[in-house]
Amino acid sequence: MEPKKRTEISTLGQFGLIDLLTREFPVQQASTLKGIGDDAAVITPPAGEEVLCTTDSFYEGVDFDLTYYPLKHLGYKVVTAGVSDLLAMNARPSQITVSLGVSAKLPVEALQDLYAGIAFACKELEIDLVGGDTRASMTGLVITVTVLGHAPQKEIVYRSGARLHDLICITGNLGAAYMGLHLLEREKRVLADVKNPEPQFKGYEYLLEKYLKPRPRMDIIEVLAEEKIVPTAMIDITDGLASDLMQICKSSKCGARIYLDRIPIAQQTTALSEEMHLDPVVAALNGGEDYELLFTVPLALQEQVMRLGLVDVIGHITAESTGAYLVTPDGQEIKLKAQGFPEEA
Repeated sequence: MEPKKRTEISTLGQFGLIDLLTREFPVQQASTLKGIGDDAAVITPPAGEEVLCTTDSFYEGVDFDLTYYPLKHLGYKVVTAGVSDLLAMNARPSQITVSLGVSAKLPVEALQDLYAGIAFACKELEIDLVGGDTRASMTGLVITVTVLGHAPQKEIVYRSGARLHDLICITGNLGAAYMGLHLLEREKRVLADVKNPEPQFKGYEYLLEKYLKPRPRMDIIEVLAEEKIVPTAMIDITDGLASDLMQICKSSKCGARIYLDRIPIAQQTTALSEEMHLDPVVAALNGGEDYELLFTVPLALQEQVMRLGLVDVIGHITAESTGAYLVTPDGQEIKLKAQGFPEEA
């Protein structure tokens, strides 16, 4: 086989590298008055709408493993993560900036693959890359994405708007990304010392896609707009259903009841969980990185929401004093616990 071409970043310099990586990003948004190529981008929101902004950082060895993460997929996913935050505010994304911390171990071709994934996401979502930065990194690849968007002030949705008796809704199924990560980690361990590794992914392709290339739920935001439904509260599922629902409860000063038999879990998630002696419900509750939308709507909209066919109603909002619980089919209530960083004392 012909050896793969490797161009050292040092041969291009910072500005040459930026020019190479960003040349295939045409302007798609009327709100982008000036994109890449000057000291700052110039952006104007549509008349009567507010600007929203969110930033996410991703660290090699913490948020992704380049042993098995294709750089094109990673580029797509970092855009998804930022866009999903804006969708959770019921806003439309319009521009992004991407900044990199790059170690010498990566060639120019690897960064081109990364930006190919970013470009694909931008084209698919009709958003503009309008800036960023590139610096040397001593700790591996670091990617920081800032996403700008816009929405009418009255249609912006916060975590703090849930009210008593509101329905709790979820888009898509949960736990698949978590099990996709487990599958990749398993194959990495099993094949660590194998010269020509052949990972066993057959039958679990959906799980890999959910982890490696999650798609932002722009379709949900568009359908809600068409139906003139403005959720009372919303968040995207990045830390797991339990943690993210508790964020809504904390901000809205309310409790919640969600029902175990209503939580959507894909067949492949259940199958791999059983194979690996894990609980698929735990994957759904605590796995994270699903990038689905969790939102609440008034009880009066139940029939309209269920007619959408894209949403599962999994519970309802209760008084703050009742806490947040998972209800089993036999009526047992299990207190929800947030995962991730410990709570401050």
